[in-house]
Amino acid sequence: MGQNDLMGTAEDFADQFLRVTKQYLPHVARLCLISTFLEDGIRMWFQWSEQRDYIDSTWNCGYLLASSFVFLNLLGQLTGCVLVLSRNFVQYACFGLFGIIALQTIAYSILWDLKFLMRNLALGGGLLLLLAESRSEGKSMFAGVPTMRESSPKQYMQLGGRVLLVLMFMTLLHFDASFFSQPSQQ
Repeated sequence: MGQNDLMGTAEDFADQFLRVTKQYLPHVARLCLISTFLEDGIRMWFQWSEQRDYIDSTWNCGYLLASSFVFLNLLGQLTGCVLVLSRNFVQYACFGLFGIIALQTIAYSILWDLKFLMRNLALGGGLLLLLAESRSEGKSMFAGVPTMRESSPKQYMQLGGRVLLVLMFMTLLHFDASFFSQPSQQ
């Protein structure tokens, strides 16, 4: 088998794979982009009392207000996820999830924690990709993957979303400053 035969076989396999999975991949892409919200909403359901007690002890706001906060988070995240996955009111769902990010950033006092701030910005990047994809529902096959003829605002949203998504992976990097510094001599 020559190199051309292998390339032809690989292209045939890729074409066949794309034909088979074409209807499922957009849903998988959306699920990946909102998976953090889905996980957080489900976790709030199972850890209701811990979440409520944390908000109550942090803000001294009382049982009712803390419960309302947890309920708003749970409902906002799960509703937003369902709307995005079902492709209904995607723009409203994304704006609601943006609001949840802002609310959690303030309520959990993570604005000054660089690692969590970068992860929240990455979540915003995923939402930007979903917003860009929803702007022309019929043209894009994958959430955030560009096509040749697109409007300028959509391209900027996709660029911003991709740059912000990179921040999530930046939080996984650990630099050891001692490697670069020379040991002191005594």
